[in-house]
Amino acid sequence: MTDDAVELDLDDAGLAVELPRPQHARDEVQQVPYRPVQFRDDDLPVALERSAAWLRSAQQWLGEPVDVIAIHLDYDDSDGAPYYEVKLLCNEEDLAGAPVAARLAASDVVTAAD
Repeated sequence: MTDDAVELDLDDAGLAVELPRPQHARDEVQQVPYRPVQFRDDDLPVALERSAAWLRSAQQWLGEPVDVIAIHLDYDDSDGAPYYEVKLLCNEEDLAGAPVAARLAASDVVTAAD
């Protein structure tokens, strides 16, 4: 076992600073414990398309598939609120960029050994 710590560059919410954020004003990465990434819209296919676009960009940044624990579909029928809520329940370590930091740390070790 190694005592080498992997340093993560996190924002105040505990997310990787470089993690792609959902682009639409109604979408957000929510708080712990399971980090729902929420996409809200009156049009379900549009909310699903935005969630898929974010997932593709996050996976590209992460360099591996994002560990999505579950997909939750809900609705909000209160006045003035977007009707559909699509939530991707994502692994917190992935959203913090742990795999990216681990790869960078491993490449630094390989570079230092050269």
